[in-house]
Amino acid sequence: MNAFLISTGLVSIAEIGDKTMLLAIMLAAAWRRPLPILLGILVATLANHAFAALAGTVLGHFMEGAWVRWVIGLAFLGFAVWALIPDRFEEAPDTTEKTFAGVFWTTTAAFFVIEMGDKTQVATAVLAAQFQSLPLVVAGSTLGMMLVNGPAVLLGEAAARRLPLKWIRIAAAAGFAATGLWVLLAG
Repeated sequence: MNAFLISTGLVSIAEIGDKTMLLAIMLAAAWRRPLPILLGILVATLANHAFAALAGTVLGHFMEGAWVRWVIGLAFLGFAVWALIPDRFEEAPDTTEKTFAGVFWTTTAAFFVIEMGDKTQVATAVLAAQFQSLPLVVAGSTLGMMLVNGPAVLLGEAAARRLPLKWIRIAAAAGFAATGLWVLLAG
């Protein structure tokens, strides 16, 4: 259960203010079709994070020795620094396609691509390597993404302007740093 809860918590905090959250707000503002946008985010996140967790689990099986603890712990400390850097998303979505299927597939493709190499995807891979529990890490990281992007889609841009993103980034950094220190010190 630790794999699920820690994945949910870390990914949800890291996702606040992330470029995928900004994309969710932009899509919601442009299309005003929350259901296909939310379903697209869910499908893209499941696919992307399953791939990341599978890669992390496979790498975790091949990595042995005390140095693995150091790699994982230092990776989380690196995520702490990365979380302090604000994301910006500058492209506006194409507003011409407004059918349910068009909005769903455009959202799915955009989220899948923009999540590649993102801190939440990399964190999912590292969490899977740490916990060696692919289903729980994918479920937790996907829930974490939906806990943030769901309200972002439903509340739209107005709510995002009121979020104290600086303090949320600091909280995300603290969560990653605490996890990194825990891995390094507790083994």
